Amino acid sequence: MGKKAALTIIQIEQSIHTIRGHRVMLDQDLALIYGVTVKRLNEQVKRNKGRFPTDFMFQLNRKEWDDLRSQNATLKTGQGRHRKYLPNVFTEHGTIMLANVLRSDVAVQASIQVVRAFLRLREMVITHQDMLQKIQVMEKKYDVQFKAVFDAIRQLMLPPVKGNKSIGFRPKRSSKSK
Repeated sequence: MGKKAALTIIQIEQSIHTIRGHRVMLDQDLALIYGVTVKRLNEQVKRNKGRFPTDFMFQLNRKEWDDLRSQNATLKTGQGRHRKYLPNVFTEHGTIMLANVLRSDVAVQASIQVVRAFLRLREMVITHQDMLQKIQVMEKKYDVQFKAVFDAIRQLMLPPVKGNKSIGFRPKRSSKSK
């Protein structure tokens, strides 16, 4: 699985979209990954509708589909190149369930790669949040340190207190001025 698996995971990551606040994959991308036609994939979903609640799978509306196509420049011209139906999208859990209903060795192996891609994205988000928290802690820490530096500078800028002996070089007074 070495290098090829890493490439597959990267390709899978690129086909994960955020729609309605969920990370999802299009039915056409999953069909390609699982080695089936989009028609067969959606037939299996219809036959097993109870396994796909709305938090596992939902159908895009026209605006979502148009927005997604325009973002990814996937609009192709020519007869028979447009979908009759709006695509279904699957969350991470939906992709796992889909592999179970397709019941092929290819689907099982591909679902492992899909899950790994979702996990990798989740880890990246967690790492990003950890880094953000560390930066916020550092900002607070440095604010305190810089406050101390500015306080010290302000103290140095105050006029000397009278009655203190001055420290440093004093020019000799000439005998003529005495």
